[in-house]
Amino acid sequence: MSAFREAVEQDHIIQCVVNEFMCRVLWSEGRPCLEYQHEEDLKHITAYVEANFGVELLDVFFTAVESLPA
Repeated sequence: MSAFREAVEQDHIIQCVVNEFMCRVLWSEGRPCLEYQHEEDLKHITAYVEANFGVELLDVFFTAVESLPA
């Protein structure tokens, strides 16, 4: 629990998520929105953010949306 004592900047968390997973960040009115490929990906990203940064996904991203099929 003590690993989360220092606040981590939102931009840092976003960059880590984009580097770690196949996803991208869309910006809407200056707010980051996570675009993911599959529902399973969202579960992994959510768990990663909570485990590594001690915050909920929607505390970092305004919303999360699944990519439309190509």
